[in-house]
Amino acid sequence: MAKFKKKKGGGGQRINTASLPDIVFMLLFFFMVSTTMKEVELMVQTTLPEATELTALEKKSLVTYIYVGVPMRQYQSTHGTEPRVQLNDQFASVDDIQSYIIQERESMRESERPLMTVSIKADYDCEMGIITDIKQALRRSQALRISYSSRQAEDLTYNY
Repeated sequence: MAKFKKKKGGGGQRINTASLPDIVFMLLFFFMVSTTMKEVELMVQTTLPEATELTALEKKSLVTYIYVGVPMRQYQSTHGTEPRVQLNDQFASVDDIQSYIIQERESMRESERPLMTVSIKADYDCEMGIITDIKQALRRSQALRISYSSRQAEDLTYNY
């Protein structure tokens, strides 16, 4: 009977992994730089109105938000209890909206500027007068694509 021996040593060539950490850190750095996280601290209370026919916004990076509502409890001592406008992380007046929209538009690429949408997140109990003033300020700044944020209404079926 013949005996078979395994060849020792040799084998396939080993892959050099010395540059692997460099590649991993380069990818990690790329994703850290290219990812944007925009978190706005809400300073106003908003209970969104209900709606039955809703559509989701396609590209959320092209959406600029305007929040309208009563200031949170910790801000009521300085800003009162009347509905206020919040732009990014600060309270503003309706007169500030025009410069805010121009600034947001300038921060976008030129090809995306016509696609800019302004979403108004207003409290359900907010008076329509302030919403009308906001719409007039948006019209003056040529921001004509407006959406109103709302929540899905529960389907009510009536039995007769």
